[in-house]
Amino acid sequence: MKVNFFATLRDIAGGKTVELDVNHGITAKELLDAIIERFPLMKKELLNADGRMYGHVHFFINGRDVQFMDDQFQTKIMQEDTVNVFPAVGGG
Repeated sequence: MKVNFFATLRDIAGGKTVELDVNHGITAKELLDAIIERFPLMKKELLNADGRMYGHVHFFINGRDVQFMDDQFQTKIMQEDTVNVFPAVGGG
């Protein structure tokens, strides 16, 4: 599954687009876990001390912010979906 990273996350990921070997139909939470497993430095960029995604970080599935979707991080992601992860400018 391809995941696009933006801003400072590209430095950690080593580029804009990264291919992750995960099953289609996984949840957004499972994909987030796979991203952090592959790029441990992203944990401090994406998650607070409670393990929740920072409000200034956006995890988009097909252009929709998962934090505002009905199932939030339990939303299923299919292979053909577009996933973008980026920190908002000025977030901190």
